[in-house]
Amino acid sequence: MTTDRTPDDATGSPPPGLRERKKRATREALSLAAVRLVTERGLEHVRSEDIAAAAGVSPRTFNNYFSSKYEAIASRNVDRARMAADALAARPRDEPLWEAITRAVVSPLDGAAGAERAPDPGTLAALRRMSDEPALLGEVLKAGLAADSALAAAVASRTGTDVERDLYPRLVAGAVTSAVHVSVDQWLRSDPPVPLLSLMTEALRQLAAGLPDPSRSGR
Repeated sequence: MTTDRTPDDATGSPPPGLRERKKRATREALSLAAVRLVTERGLEHVRSEDIAAAAGVSPRTFNNYFSSKYEAIASRNVDRARMAADALAARPRDEPLWEAITRAVVSPLDGAAGAERAPDPGTLAALRRMSDEPALLGEVLKAGLAADSALAAAVASRTGTDVERDLYPRLVAGAVTSAVHVSVDQWLRSDPPVPLLSLMTEALRQLAAGLPDPSRSGR
C-alpha cells in the first residue's frame, strides 16, 4: 500500500500529506486575498465574506481558518516563520548556524512577487496604511509570538539545546524575529522604495556579526 507521506531525507520526518498541503494552500490563498483586497480597498471596506469570495471558498471555510480579517492578514507572519523553521531544519547540519539561519529566514521570499525589486510607491503606501491600523496590532503581536516559538524550536534542535530550559534558542529566535520586523518596517517606510529581500538579508548579516558599532567602523 502506498501513501503520499514519505520520509523527508533532509529532516528524517515525513513531509505534509496531501490533505495538509491542501489546507495550507487554502490558508495561504485566504491570507493573500485578504492582503490584496485591503491594499486595494482599505481595511474598513473589506469583510471576511469578500476575502472568502476572492479566494473561491465559502464564508464558512474562511471561519474554519481565521476568526477575523485581521488574523488572516497577520497570518502571513506566522506562515513565513513556519516555512523558515522548516527550512532551517532542512539545512545541512555542518553549515554554520547563522549562515543557515539567514538562508532559511529569507527562503520564503525567494521567488516571491516583488521581493527582489523595489515595490511600486502606490502599493507601498497602501501597505503602510494597512500596517498602521491599530486593529491589527493585537494580531501582529500574536503572530510574532508564534514566529518566535517556531524558530526557537528549530534553533534548539539544530544546536542541541532545550527550548524550555536554555536561553540560547529563544534569544536567537527573538533576535531574528526582531530583525525581520525591523526590515519590514523600514521597507514600508523607505523613500525611495528598496527591495525587501536585500533589506532583510542585510539585517540578518548585521545580527550575525554581533551588531558591531557603526561609529567605530574603519578605526
